[in-house]
Amino acid sequence: MKKFLLAISLFAAAAGAVFAQSITQEDCDRARELVSQMTLREKIDYIGGYDKFYIRGIERLGIPQIRMADGPQGVRNNTRSTLFACGVAAAASWNEALVREMGVALGQDSRARGVHILLGPGVNIYRSPLCGRNFEYMGEDPYLASRAAVNYIKGVQSQGVMATIKHFALNNQEYDRHHVSSDADERTMNEIYFPAFRAAVEEAKVASVMTSYNLVNGVHAAENPVLIRENLRDRWGFKGFVMSVSDWTSTYSALASVKGGLDLEMPQAWCMNSDELLPLIEAGLIDESEIDAKVQNILQTLIAFGFLDREQLDRSISEDNAYSRDVAYRLSCESAVLLRNEGALPLKPGRRNKVLLMGPNASVIPCGGGSGRVDPIYSISLAEGMKGLGRNWSVSVADGKPSVKELESASAVIVSVGFNSKTEKENSDRTFSLPEGQDELIEYAAAHNRKVIVVIYAGGAVDMSRWKDKVSAIVMGWYPGQEGGKAIANILAGKVNPSGKLPMSFESRLEDNPSWKWYYPREPKTKRGFSYRYVTYGEGIFSGYRGYEKAGIEPAYPFGYGLSYTEFEYSGSKCIKSGDGYDVVFTLSNVGGRDGAEVSQVYVGEKNPCVKRPLKELKGFAKTVLRKGASARVTIHLPASAFEYYDVKSHDWVLNPGYFNIYIGSSSADIRLVEEVLM
Repeated sequence: MKKFLLAISLFAAAAGAVFAQSITQEDCDRARELVSQMTLREKIDYIGGYDKFYIRGIERLGIPQIRMADGPQGVRNNTRSTLFACGVAAAASWNEALVREMGVALGQDSRARGVHILLGPGVNIYRSPLCGRNFEYMGEDPYLASRAAVNYIKGVQSQGVMATIKHFALNNQEYDRHHVSSDADERTMNEIYFPAFRAAVEEAKVASVMTSYNLVNGVHAAENPVLIRENLRDRWGFKGFVMSVSDWTSTYSALASVKGGLDLEMPQAWCMNSDELLPLIEAGLIDESEIDAKVQNILQTLIAFGFLDREQLDRSISEDNAYSRDVAYRLSCESAVLLRNEGALPLKPGRRNKVLLMGPNASVIPCGGGSGRVDPIYSISLAEGMKGLGRNWSVSVADGKPSVKELESASAVIVSVGFNSKTEKENSDRTFSLPEGQDELIEYAAAHNRKVIVVIYAGGAVDMSRWKDKVSAIVMGWYPGQEGGKAIANILAGKVNPSGKLPMSFESRLEDNPSWKWYYPREPKTKRGFSYRYVTYGEGIFSGYRGYEKAGIEPAYPFGYGLSYTEFEYSGSKCIKSGDGYDVVFTLSNVGGRDGAEVSQVYVGEKNPCVKRPLKELKGFAKTVLRKGASARVTIHLPASAFEYYDVKSHDWVLNPGYFNIYIGSSSADIRLVEEVLM
């Protein structure tokens, strides 16, 4: 209870300072006045970054230099800071309020270091387990990713720090990312790959958008007017600024970058510089007003966040922030997913019960690599977490491969495996199988002990086919952040009841994945003198669980799945007309022997669609904490938009009047109640 009250008081203090998140007409007018006082050379220089992570200042106009920093899981670049659970883990918590607290904590950590712009969150859809940056993103479902992104952004920006949603768009693989075009149809883009970006703009009022490395339908994202002008600006009403990707080199033409809608080229002006732009302006191919508009977009956003009027460094916030540590721990606890439990968990305490911990990740807390890697001030490994459980535990850590005698004498064996910053990272894809030797290590342990618990650190699904049915328990830890070892140890010991759910489907075989036939690049094309390869999104809207259900393939573990140490029952459902949609109401009961939390999921499926639609799609969820024996009435609202599909003829979302099934359940494959509504 003391910890709970501390968390509440810390959050209340953090939420007390709320900054503007919308760009007003006054902000625009002030920016326009500043632009009018700038020389053409100053304006051109301003739309190119400098010194890697800065927007240059203009002292004579009172414009300060602006500092950016990666990344989604913590503040990096020449600093150490809180390492939070990764983006996909945040999505696995299915806790909107907690993800918002993560954003608040990231905002505070940024202010403690004088950072103005945080380059996160990443929201590219998990299409295949092979993508090296899946760990940064928020799963396979556009609705879940949208809710996580909106809350993350609102939290960050409430602290006077700009969030940056990335990577716009269809950056769903890392292999040869500069030269591969993601080729998808209009409906697929709008139903699967755009929603999180759209929600970030329309609902969260995200300050900046970062384009992706790849081409989209043959045009580089940073030079793509369909993405930036047509969708981001015209359809969604974005008023912030658009930057090219960090580390960075995703621009190839000065003229195309200007015309496509890019505002800021980072980390320096490779294309949008005076040598390139002045001749184009003199030739009449670019008008100076187009440069003005880019400077205007940047300045009006900085003004809205108060960067021209106050110091960004907040010395009242410690770099080792107590609130951030608390949020990091709770997020680690709520994001871990219990995939399998044949009576092995929770572990029983006692000196006679000897727990053996082994595996390459036993004594470290790994993190994915690239711009998502954070250097924490401290971290707690699983070995440290297990040893910190108290005197009633006997835990030994094997150095390397333990002997058969050590395995036969242990009451339980924990094998900690998975990837790390070298094997799952930016700019390369990873394998579906675990790194070399890890499958063999698990099989070796299972051959000599009947109670083997596997803890996996990874950004998504891995091949478990060789050992899944031979071990007693499996815990998906993701990349759990600096507090991960403590959190997972407490879950294994039963001090914390696991409540995470999968934000993606886990396939049994890589070939079962809906994108499998189309994931790898096709032969090169040449456009504008630039040669590129392309990936066809042939599965269309039937990605993830939508594709598994269409094909009738049962995954190893379905989307939304996760076990608990207690049991929940659903009953008494009804749908009540509310506003332009329905309130879905049902009773959730904890009928097991422990307190716990359940993620109730609501899916919508049209009964007689006029176009091809998935059997069902996630459109609402709620995480409910219940004491053992308790019940609660849960209400989840479905607006009219929950029933719509994207119509390529009208280039808009439409609702086909008729009957819809409402599916209420514990996962996409575990539906407990079904209702029918008329729209």
